[in-house]
Amino acid sequence: MLTDFLPTTKRELELRGWEEVDVILFSGDAYVDHPSFGMAVIGRTLEAEGLRVAIVPQPDWHGDLRDFKKLGRPRLFFAITAGSMDSMVNHYTANRRLRQDDAYTPDGRHGMRPDYCTITYSKILRELFPDVPIVIGGIEASMRRLTHYDYWQDRLMPSILIDSRADLLIYGMGEQPLRELVDRLRRGERLTDIHDLRQTAFVSDNDTDGLHLHSYEQCLKSKACYAENFRHIEEQSATMEAQTLVEPVGKRFVVVNPPFPTMTTEEIDRSFDLPYQRQPHPKYKGKRIPAFDMIRFSVNMHRGCFGGCSFCTISAHQGKQVASRSKRSIMQEIEKIARDEEFRGYLSDLGGPSANMYMMHGKDPELCRRCRRHTCLQPTICKNLNQDFAPLLDIYRTVNALPYIKKAFVGSGIRYDLMSEEYGRELIVNHVSGRLKVAPEHTEDHVLALMRKPPFEQFESFRRFFDRINQEAQLREQLIPYFISSHPGCRVEDMAELAVKTKKMNFRLEQVQDFTPTPMTLATVMYYTGLNPYTMKPVFVARTKEQKLEQRQFFFHYDPQYRQAIIQTLRRIGRQDLIPQLVGSRFG
Repeated sequence: MLTDFLPTTKRELELRGWEEVDVILFSGDAYVDHPSFGMAVIGRTLEAEGLRVAIVPQPDWHGDLRDFKKLGRPRLFFAITAGSMDSMVNHYTANRRLRQDDAYTPDGRHGMRPDYCTITYSKILRELFPDVPIVIGGIEASMRRLTHYDYWQDRLMPSILIDSRADLLIYGMGEQPLRELVDRLRRGERLTDIHDLRQTAFVSDNDTDGLHLHSYEQCLKSKACYAENFRHIEEQSATMEAQTLVEPVGKRFVVVNPPFPTMTTEEIDRSFDLPYQRQPHPKYKGKRIPAFDMIRFSVNMHRGCFGGCSFCTISAHQGKQVASRSKRSIMQEIEKIARDEEFRGYLSDLGGPSANMYMMHGKDPELCRRCRRHTCLQPTICKNLNQDFAPLLDIYRTVNALPYIKKAFVGSGIRYDLMSEEYGRELIVNHVSGRLKVAPEHTEDHVLALMRKPPFEQFESFRRFFDRINQEAQLREQLIPYFISSHPGCRVEDMAELAVKTKKMNFRLEQVQDFTPTPMTLATVMYYTGLNPYTMKPVFVARTKEQKLEQRQFFFHYDPQYRQAIIQTLRRIGRQDLIPQLVGSRFG
């Protein structure tokens, strides 16, 4: 029934008997009422607080702007999210080419959201309804909350609060700040006066106490200033006792309040237990939403990641500390999936950001409280980390025993540097669909160190383990590694070594990509500045299209069309010794 979903049109408001709504949420994604889609989570969270919430998914930002006007003005505020991805990452490839599809849109159609989606929506609403407060959130706003490098314009941009003219930015997972925001609005506070709410950012005309960063203007003049800013930002996001961050922009100040504590199991259960319909809105009947197809029969068991990979936004957005759901909540969701008329007994994923981090945390909370490490795994695994796989193995085995489950796969990425014999065996024997994907990312240790990934020898060790378990269990599974080219610190000779080492291991690489700089990651800061923010030493960066293509070609050394170019490159860099190993002895 239409009334089982949050309303999206005037007619749906009338079906509910509503003449007014409290919050209108605009999103760059199609509306899928599922806990994997941020728009649904925020809408259902506000609904659970007793508010009347409406959603306008993928409004048309051209012409008469009727989609922005059709529901009128909300009683409390407009909320805006670009969707589950940064709109620029969603739109463009690493080579800045326009993508031809959009997984979060009906039938994968592209062109249904604007570039810089959050800014575009916010500016329109500010012009149409100048007196209504605007709250922005989601990964695009979260990762652009302070001065950031934008790869698509190849320049530093100020906080998204400046260009969007929004009143408040909620970063990270939004349930906790939203609940407190609603409570304070109920008590009569004005949204535009709320400046001490955790996990929010705003623009102030006045300076305030906190950790002062270099100004936006100083960062424009000095890449070193920008690199220093990032180090402070990352360290504060990694600690449990963060300071308020203050960044001058012109004559004003962007203020970022510290985050909420990591959600407890009870709090995260409360979010996942909301009355999601687990389906796209009926307005999309007969159309496919590719992103929904991918997660329809999957279960996300936790949030957060303590891996801290330098090119990844997960820990910056979801937090370094892991928030895990209870077994009860997970099993309850699996029961709901099983009632789907199209479910055939196969769970596509029992996972999370890193599937094997479920229920892991520090043994001594006080040590965690004082810690500022951005990763618990590199350069060595923290001795305070509780590496107990028992809760995860219990869930795997409980799910395996359900009569309506034929197979429960682990489709999320796993950390092979976080492994036990018992867990690895259970994973490989019972939860792999024939291909296990892992992410060594590179083979050369100096590149891996900048990536914050383990030495390649750990992948080689895991591969031997994988092969042994396959042999013992009489399986024929494949190990599929992911690799990245053109990451900061990676030179063309490093890619040549990668090609040689993976060829010796009989890999024909499939899962490969060029490094794409995205806002607020360490790798992106190194790409823009050419500096490592933690040492301030220079880092080589492949910047031009030609440099990137020259690195990428080594992924495909087995393809005859790349043979001559690879030979020429190896001769140019003085590595003729690798020619016979890569393309054959007759070319040496």
